[in-house]
Amino acid sequence: MSTAADRVLSLLLLGLAAFVAVQANQLEVPFSYDPVGPKAFPMLMAAVLAVLALVLLVRPGKGKPWPRGILLVKLVSVLVVLGAYAWAFSALGYLLATAVTSGILAYLFNAGALRAVLAGVLLSIGSYLLFTYALGITLPWGHVLPALG
Repeated sequence: MSTAADRVLSLLLLGLAAFVAVQANQLEVPFSYDPVGPKAFPMLMAAVLAVLALVLLVRPGKGKPWPRGILLVKLVSVLVVLGAYAWAFSALGYLLATAVTSGILAYLFNAGALRAVLAGVLLSIGSYLLFTYALGITLPWGHVLPALG
């Protein structure tokens, strides 16, 4: 990307940080279930994004050519797969959506079919157990696996 593109991107990221901060500031919870509240995490992310965007504005990277060929196809594929993950997350549930997404991403980056499936399943189950039992976060089962939830 060129220096100008880096600066335009930094301004867009600053706008996104401001949008996230405004939206987080409007969060209202009728009761407080922890001392920090639900605003803390999005506000922290907005602050980190704003700082990094300012760094990019002040010190843009050196202009390098855009990726071409198979690397460009893989990068676009990652964006499509992650977009599909976000879209299908509620319907498929965490376990299935994460397993499929992780498997596809592993396969895209040369894991081989068997390793990609294994990685997707293990990552899905392992992260589900971590979120559910270690962190106490409830994850959606979706409409495909409702009986297990």
